[in-house]
Amino acid sequence: MFENFLTGLELDQEGALNLLKLAQDIKAKPEKYSNVLAGKSIVTLFEKQSLRTRLSFDIGINRLGGHAVYLDQQNGAMGARESIKDFALNISTWADGIVARVNQHSTLTTLGEYASVPVVNSLCDLYHPCQALADFLTLQEVHGDVSELKVAYLGEGNNVTHSLMLLAATLGTDFVAVTPKGSSPDSQILKKAEQIAAMNGASVMVSDRVEAAVGANVVYADTWVSMGDTTPLEQVKEKYMPYQLNQALLDQTGATTVLHCQPAHREFEITSEVMDGPASKIIQQAENRMHAQNALLVTLLNPNFVKEHL
Repeated sequence: MFENFLTGLELDQEGALNLLKLAQDIKAKPEKYSNVLAGKSIVTLFEKQSLRTRLSFDIGINRLGGHAVYLDQQNGAMGARESIKDFALNISTWADGIVARVNQHSTLTTLGEYASVPVVNSLCDLYHPCQALADFLTLQEVHGDVSELKVAYLGEGNNVTHSLMLLAATLGTDFVAVTPKGSSPDSQILKKAEQIAAMNGASVMVSDRVEAAVGANVVYADTWVSMGDTTPLEQVKEKYMPYQLNQALLDQTGATTVLHCQPAHREFEITSEVMDGPASKIIQQAENRMHAQNALLVTLLNPNFVKEHL
């Protein structure tokens, strides 16, 4: 059993499959879980803008009978007005859990070190593990056994790429990141993913050639400019346009499922034709953020319920 969820590496294959099974059950039978976090308060810390993460956690916690407390930068930046250590120590005296969307992964590791309650990474510069759980919950719903799939991510190698790649490796899914030269995933995280994939009979590959995505069942895009980067999209358009998710790419790869973690910039990394088309599972994927995260919170905050009821 893991105490915090900071990178997604806390889950082995069995743990990941159990969590996804729980998410499916929560989605199918919400009434069964309506009081599972009764009396629990969870602080959601946000250093970054958010739509899906904030609402899916806030509404999700409410649906489990818990209480979400939103904390943004009005108290000053974490580590500025008071240390991250003191944030963790103080919040732990009142709350039952901390969900943190932060600029730097080091903020999460410090919270995890000093908090006496579970800490969940809801996005940092290196990882977005809650997104990856929602992605694979969606792929299970659409395709069944995800170990039989090939997933191709196209665009900038970033936190979403890292978490998608690591969970794919854990679940035995073949994965390829197709990124322009100079925009590849982090080399150390890639190495870790390759090791995990080898243990689970899967492959992980990085290429700058779109042809590497041929044969993929699933194609996946994210914005070309990560949150916090002020580079105008028009400025990187020439670099990334060959990796756009459009109908020609679907035809070339043979992919039947399209994912995007959103926010999406239509006609940049994905065309409206594809985003609104029959292959798109993007809104289903967004909904599943809540169910996957709720499974994570129930596992961390009420593990006995999981043991008794699943």
